[in-house]
Amino acid sequence: QVQLVESGGGLVQAGASLRLSCAVSGLTFSRYTMGWFRQAPGKEREFVAGISWSGSTTRFADSVKGRFTISRDNAENTVNLHMNSLNAEDTAVYYCAADLQSLQFSVPSRYEFWGQGTQVTVSS
Repeated sequence: QVQLVESGGGLVQAGASLRLSCAVSGLTFSRYTMGWFRQAPGKEREFVAGISWSGSTTRFADSVKGRFTISRDNAENTVNLHMNSLNAEDTAVYYCAADLQSLQFSVPSRYEFWGQGTQVTVSS
């Protein structure tokens, strides 16, 4: 069965960095666009970053541009979200998701598979 397992979340101070990882199994990873979304308490799930199946195309939400990067390793079936200069507004549960070959990175309904999420808390 398909599994997406996020890791790397935690409690950090403002200005710190974190790297989230998502390990994927049960599908042909190299065929899937991968995305990161987040959901803060009382808010809707929002797009954070996406990467195409080859890694050649990436997209970021305006709120994280210049601070976050996304990468993938198709040999290891993993996708990473590198987060720098974290602030309190980045506090949320972060989810990775897989979308078969679509480049509509920011549209949650395009993603077929989701992980369970990992909590990121940034103290100010």
